[in-house]
Amino acid sequence: MDFSLDLPTGPLAEAVLAAARASESPAVANHSVRSFLFAQILAAHEGCLEDSAYDRDLLFAATVLHDLGAGDLAAGEARFEVEGADLAAALLRRHAVPEADVDRVWEAIALHTSPGIAERRGLLCHLTREGVGTDFGRNAEIVARWEKRIHAAHPRLRMVRSLVDAIVERAARSEAAALRYTLGGELLHERRAAGVTTLELAAASCPWGE
Repeated sequence: MDFSLDLPTGPLAEAVLAAARASESPAVANHSVRSFLFAQILAAHEGCLEDSAYDRDLLFAATVLHDLGAGDLAAGEARFEVEGADLAAALLRRHAVPEADVDRVWEAIALHTSPGIAERRGLLCHLTREGVGTDFGRNAEIVARWEKRIHAAHPRLRMVRSLVDAIVERAARSEAAALRYTLGGELLHERRAAGVTTLELAAASCPWGE
């Protein structure tokens, strides 16, 4: 397949990228962009690019904004996936995105840490979760041909530690942000109990490192 590091352009895409870069650490913002690039490769691999449900601009919005709830715009009053989905939806509405598409992006972000559910909620949810997961080492054999170019353009910068720090910091702000058996709640529990999380420990076996 042909592959390009080019990102979508236009007012909405520019606002999406600016929101991630302004509110997240450079490591997390780079992770968000890599998630989009990996998701595109997976879409091509799965033969989804001509699917009527495939929308590159919505995929860009969902992947690049998926961690807004771990950024400076998030209040830590709900689980980070939901806060991020709400923030993303507000941005899309400001750019007059149709409400049905806003809802699709909201759902993809809110469910990106929900294995077994996201994959069954349509193509956008599936590709968002898989793009994000690929940046943690899943699907490595599918993206191996392009990952060095992607990482050179958008370096990791100890992404896992930076992301966990951000999620834990917000989860510590309220009980609603740290519900047990949610990702934020479990990461906070592990940090308090052991000083390190299973997500950070798993980074040692990620093919691209932390």
